[in-house]
Amino acid sequence: MHNLLKAIEERFADSLNRINFIFKNEKIVTECVKNFDGFSLLGETFGPFEKGKKYKLNLFSSLPFIEKDILKVAATDKCDNFDVQRYAIGERDDVKLNKRTNNFFLNKIKEFRRIMEMEIDKSNKPKIDFDRYNSYASNIIDSRLLKILKLSMTELSLEDERKLTNSEKIFYKNLNLIIKIWREFFTF
Repeated sequence: MHNLLKAIEERFADSLNRINFIFKNEKIVTECVKNFDGFSLLGETFGPFEKGKKYKLNLFSSLPFIEKDILKVAATDKCDNFDVQRYAIGERDDVKLNKRTNNFFLNKIKEFRRIMEMEIDKSNKPKIDFDRYNSYASNIIDSRLLKILKLSMTELSLEDERKLTNSEKIFYKNLNLIIKIWREFFTF
């Protein structure tokens, strides 16, 4: 039993890391804060960037430029404490699992936490905003977790499956398997 759980744990962690890697390769819209000549690295060109213009870049590629105050996340793609609060209230107020338009919804909250942290470190935002971000993110995760727990005790309908994010689908499958093993163990 221990080996089975260890195998499930390793596959689950690997799946979550792959999903997060895919998300980091998603494009986001950024806006240039200050002019930058640009450079090439391993056959990839970054820049030049002109102040005030918008650029669509992979998330992982944009982070060093955001960190150096060359780019910032455009308003259309931002995810700050206000956005996370809105999502948390929506999750709290609806007893059913909500379908998110972005299947990387939880990954976005996870990764944009880093951007919030950068803003706090640069004193662009007060620390209380970061605390709120973390609190609302925890509320979202806990709310969705409870809803998935309820679902995992039943067979998942196609409609319910469509409401799960990519990482939640992996979580559901593992949780459902563990619940089945547990139930069978105690079933006479």
